[in-house]
Amino acid sequence: MSLLADLTSDDGLPDRPDLPWYVAPLPRAVENFGLNVAALIVAVNLVGTAFGFWYYGFHPLPLSDPLITWQLAGTPPVMWAFVPDSPVATLFIALALGLWLLGRPNEYVNTLAFFGCWKLGLWTPFVLGAFADGFLATTALPMYLFLFGSHLAMTVEGFLLYRISDFPVRAVAVALAWYGLNDVVDYFIPIVGTPHHTLMPGQALLESGVGFTHPSPTHEIAAAGAVVLTLTATFLVLVTRVKKFEVGALPRDETDN
Repeated sequence: MSLLADLTSDDGLPDRPDLPWYVAPLPRAVENFGLNVAALIVAVNLVGTAFGFWYYGFHPLPLSDPLITWQLAGTPPVMWAFVPDSPVATLFIALALGLWLLGRPNEYVNTLAFFGCWKLGLWTPFVLGAFADGFLATTALPMYLFLFGSHLAMTVEGFLLYRISDFPVRAVAVALAWYGLNDVVDYFIPIVGTPHHTLMPGQALLESGVGFTHPSPTHEIAAAGAVVLTLTATFLVLVTRVKKFEVGALPRDETDN
């Protein structure tokens, strides 16, 4: 058997239930390939997580840089957890697939990973496209294209997770609470400092450790995209659970968990 056939085979993988295309849009061969190379995907996402924290301003390298710079330096430290959304999402997907490989899958991590891959995988290309002129004025084209493509890839890998997760309601509640809270502090009520979404064109530093300006309508457009994606992520995981139950892929005694 060829290597490609091995990497796209169902051998040893979780069953693939017959679900609607909108919750399982990837071809079987693509899903199988992703699960068969899950260790590689974990490694790539861990590298992406490290790069993402560097992108937001955690700079152990180069040594000539301050350790904390860029957006993290302009944000009150108590709110740092709400700034690096994409690297946290790639960390979630790395943990989800890594725990599955270890035989210890975790529904909370799986559901957080799907929310993160869907939301950040689409929100970033959305704002990169909506404000392309501003981003390209300050971002090199290779970096712009890398950010665009790598985030879309996050969305694709998120659709591997239904094969290893049932998205129980309690896990959906946790994921919705986390990403809903992110929306609140990113766009509506920042609690400390100014809103904490990823910096976009037109923003300016107010004062170190305080926050940034948030010009209109950029702020509102970005907020609309984030809220819509949080809502649609919730819809997708709950519909996935319902459809798995309908096709008999979910035991009846698990449907209320």
